[in-house]
Amino acid sequence: MYFDQRTQRALREVGLETDDLRAASEAVIEAVEADAAALEAFFDEHEVVYSDMEMAHSSAAFPEHTVESLDLTTHADEMRGWLRFDTWGVYVEDGRILDDGSVELTLGPTIHDRVRFAPDRETFR
Repeated sequence: MYFDQRTQRALREVGLETDDLRAASEAVIEAVEADAAALEAFFDEHEVVYSDMEMAHSSAAFPEHTVESLDLTTHADEMRGWLRFDTWGVYVEDGRILDDGSVELTLGPTIHDRVRFAPDRETFR
């Protein structure tokens, strides 16, 4: 079950039964899996994306990145993987689809930041 022991106890104290906890846990797992699939589809659909990442070697306000792939795995509420561009890659942890058609990922070592990616620079304006 996704919920740790303290959370399970607290949820039972407010009236949820074990079946309710199991259903909520499954809903979390399904939501994370669906988000991972949607994020992978976003990067599969676009050969080039733009980001709000500040990069030392780029003078562009919203740098361009040629996409190779995004490979994510999930476990309960965790989402992790690797985002590969044409000349570099970065560890990814967590992510979400935003209403404006962009996505936001937490990028790991070397970046250590939440970064937004969009199919065009206009999305950021």
